[in-house]
Amino acid sequence: MIKEVIDSKALRHLTPVFGHEAFSDHEQVVFCHDKDTGLRAIIGIHNTVLGPALGGTRMWNYATEYEALTDVLRLSRGMTYKSAITGLNLGGGKAVIIGDAKTQKTPELMLKFAEFVHGLSGRYITAEDVGMETADMDLVRTVTPYVTGISEDKGGAGNPSPITAYGVFMGMKAAAKFTYGSEDLENKKVLVQGVGHVGEALVEHLTNEGAQVVISDISQERLEIVRDKYHATIFQGADLYAADVDIYAPCALGATINDQTLKVLKAKIIAGAANNQLAQEHLHGNALRAKGIVYAPDFLINAGGIINVYAELENYGRQEIMRKTENIYDTTLEILNLAAKEGVTSHHAALEVAQQRIDARKREK
Repeated sequence: MIKEVIDSKALRHLTPVFGHEAFSDHEQVVFCHDKDTGLRAIIGIHNTVLGPALGGTRMWNYATEYEALTDVLRLSRGMTYKSAITGLNLGGGKAVIIGDAKTQKTPELMLKFAEFVHGLSGRYITAEDVGMETADMDLVRTVTPYVTGISEDKGGAGNPSPITAYGVFMGMKAAAKFTYGSEDLENKKVLVQGVGHVGEALVEHLTNEGAQVVISDISQERLEIVRDKYHATIFQGADLYAADVDIYAPCALGATINDQTLKVLKAKIIAGAANNQLAQEHLHGNALRAKGIVYAPDFLINAGGIINVYAELENYGRQEIMRKTENIYDTTLEILNLAAKEGVTSHHAALEVAQQRIDARKREK
């Protein structure tokens, strides 16, 4: 008989959901598979106290299924707090599809995914995220009504990216007000990491404000397009995080605030669109505070997108979308002041305010 020795790391992999480090009392986790289309997807429903779980679908070529599960658990939890702190009557959910969106996304795969969404009977409502386009949501809509972010000509609110970027811009200005005493970003040096749909729209706002914009992206083609369009500067240094800038705006994937980057980070403010920017919320949130770096909580300032798609459910127009998104400025300033007053991190303060709203609704029920 061969005796197998299972270490703690291996054991964690044998308890993939309830024992997962990112599991946070999620209500439901759905694994979706279809052999014919090659679909491998995970839908995470974190909390539905405030309403149905709404969150986008991300298609990414994850290295492992464990990595995909980690992402969907963290993202769905973030959506719960994003909706709660923004005042929306929505819960938190997210979906990930494992695969390369450029080469493996097909109409058949998206239609099959839509069937799984429909099977949840409205507990989860999907939307656009990384690797997805508005056209994909239009396709999903042919199978299920539980989708937002569809084309404006089909009665939807359209691409949420510009509104997401505007909310980040509002949050950034609030962080500048808190840090410098003025919200004016003119001549402030801002590093935007990731110039996809949201990142590019943020660059436009910053350029119009008169900021000095430095850009970084894994795609040289995107860098050149955005550089030529907005006269931005492409980052050329050896270490992105050691760049001598006033504001760092992460707009790609998460966890860029970690043990390694904190050693060299020079920015005075972090305000970006990426989800889950802190690799470890408590540890790295406190490290930022210790270094005197002002952090605008990601799930607060990147809420413009969900405000935009929520309009499809509540039937409010562009004026109300913009009003709600501009309110991110006031909420960010309130959270930063609250954190300073209570001697806690801004991330902790934002989570507490969001949780209070969830708990109040739970008591009502």
